[in-house]
Amino acid sequence: MKLLIIRHADPDYEKDTLTEKGWREAELLSNRLITLDIKEFYVSPLGRARDTANVTLKKMNRTAEVLPWLREFNVYDEKSGKKRICWDLLPQDWTVINEYYNKDLWHTVPAMKACNVISEANKVFEGIDRILEKNGYVREGNLYRAVNPNRDTIVLFCHFGVECVILSHLLGISPVVLWHGCCALPTSVTTLVTEERRKGIACFRMLAFGDISHLYAVDG
Repeated sequence: MKLLIIRHADPDYEKDTLTEKGWREAELLSNRLITLDIKEFYVSPLGRARDTANVTLKKMNRTAEVLPWLREFNVYDEKSGKKRICWDLLPQDWTVINEYYNKDLWHTVPAMKACNVISEANKVFEGIDRILEKNGYVREGNLYRAVNPNRDTIVLFCHFGVECVILSHLLGISPVVLWHGCCALPTSVTTLVTEERRKGIACFRMLAFGDISHLYAVDG
């Protein structure tokens, strides 16, 4: 099975839609996606993601299921009276804390515990597992039991922060490392596929991260 995680196009955050550049990006992305045989679409409830998805969906005469947990991973803490995303950390601060590198301990750091970040992360973990189970893959420990292995393609339109949380669950990596070590540009496509080295036992491999080839593979 193939899973495509797509970040929204260039955003107008104030209006929660797309900029003029973003609409052009979404159009170029749609030209790529309409060539694929896609089984299901899922989308964040936020306008910038839905607008990005709608360009493709209209061309394909399709709909997407809106999932609340696909919204941006905006878990906040309060610092000096200012609202701040809890994972927006300075390199000199987070890199000296070993727990941030550990997939099982990153959320135990006091700054993360203070805003109960793991409760929000669990919503994402459970959400992606529900999609996978619906499509034939049931999580058992850190692997998936392939109860109905297939070659279907599933597409998620969402945001960079939540994308990293999804990847942390599927690949067994601390999301803090992904938030700060990766960059998914607008309309970038991250591709994962299931692999069964032993029949019935699947894991995910990432074939591409943040691919924006559709933005420059244009005549003229």
